[in-house]
Amino acid sequence: MSITEVGSLPEFRAQIKGKTSVVDFYATWCGPCKAISPIVEKLSDSYPQHKFFKVDVDQANDIAREYGISAMPTFLLFQDGVKVGQVVGANPQGLKQAIDQLEQ
Repeated sequence: MSITEVGSLPEFRAQIKGKTSVVDFYATWCGPCKAISPIVEKLSDSYPQHKFFKVDVDQANDIAREYGISAMPTFLLFQDGVKVGQVVGANPQGLKQAIDQLEQ
């Protein structure tokens, strides 16, 4: 499964509407973001029923501001455009558990 890069708030809202989504808020200069990136790729393959997105907080700061992102990486989970979960930091196990909760 691929991970889609989202660059603007209107595009972001359109992408997460009607879907169960996992969104990775990252920065290119963030070491922990780079470390967890391959794990997020594997999770996107393991959970093809969910859409995975990436948001570069420096390029799309309107999205980061809208959701109060202040630490990277931060993962937000959405169901039909509504935020239902959050994981802050490069925490693979915590992210997997949050995604598993979307299944319930």
